[in-house]
Amino acid sequence: MQTEDTAHIEGPSAYAQAAELELRDVRKCYPGQREPAISDLSLRVPAGEVCVLVGPSGSGKTTAMRLINRMVALTSGDILLGGRSVLEREPRELRREIGYVIQQIGLFPHQTVAENIATVPHLLGWPKERVAARVEELLRLIGLDPEEMGPRYPAQLSGGQRQRVGVARALAADPPVMLMDEPFGAIDPINRGNLQDEFLGLQAKVRKTVVFVTHDIDEAIKMGDRIAILREGGVLAQYDTPKAILARPADDFVAQFVGADRGIKRLSLTTLADVRLLAPNGQGPNVQRVSARASVKDALSMLLTAHGEPLAVVDGDDRVTGLVTLSHLERLIAEEADGEESPVAVASGSSAADRDGGPPGAP
Repeated sequence: MQTEDTAHIEGPSAYAQAAELELRDVRKCYPGQREPAISDLSLRVPAGEVCVLVGPSGSGKTTAMRLINRMVALTSGDILLGGRSVLEREPRELRREIGYVIQQIGLFPHQTVAENIATVPHLLGWPKERVAARVEELLRLIGLDPEEMGPRYPAQLSGGQRQRVGVARALAADPPVMLMDEPFGAIDPINRGNLQDEFLGLQAKVRKTVVFVTHDIDEAIKMGDRIAILREGGVLAQYDTPKAILARPADDFVAQFVGADRGIKRLSLTTLADVRLLAPNGQGPNVQRVSARASVKDALSMLLTAHGEPLAVVDGDDRVTGLVTLSHLERLIAEEADGEESPVAVASGSSAADRDGGPPGAP
């Protein structure tokens, strides 16, 4: 099924342009509390990017997110969506134009998967044919068969499948912004990692503006184009890209929050496709293989469990593009510890001195 031929013939394209989101001096005070929940928070999320809100308990992550769709009322300040204040919008109308995904998923148990996904389009008065086309399109987009899964009820799905359906429901009306409140927090670690990967793949296709709340700094690093680290009381400690935060924490609070292993964490931001590899040099077929899409951090883990035996890096067609060794990654980690801007691996065809621990090749 071709996306452009179906769901949005009558309206905007199936993957409508995302909207820029801006918080301007946002403040939230609750009656009876001495300190504000959010203190003069200002940040801008460019259209099509994922902004992750992360911080300790009491930092106002979820409150900040719920201010965007007016589930919580602003005390002062303003929030602009596509250049227009959300305060100018009727709250129910606004919420129908913002996708919302929560940890508990919140599917209606008495409705089928298809009916759950169709909730907002029905509220918006879409014709039945358009709703049906959109539901089918989204089920295919999230990797579920419409004929098999559409008639099922939430109780008949696995936790991971329910979370996927929750994401599809949030995307149903093609919103310019999606809010995600710890969406994968209740999923076991293996499925959680898979869902994170699936969402990143989906985001690469639909390019929504996303505000993603988590308490897990590793998840924030993986999921975010930008990360907003909040202190207790909703004070913004640092707002920047994951690489910049890990390389240059704004202060001791941020450094402690991201962890003493931030040099290792930075290795998760670089894939093997981004580094220059050793030449294969006729390595036999029994060498363990790793995808070029794997992170340098994952490759390090594989090398350690393989007792340091080299890994053959393969592309999407399973062709070997080079080798990575433990000595490569030892040098990368040393460079990270020295605060280098980006990791550099040994070039293909590098010298024996390089392979044996000499200076790394040029980037």
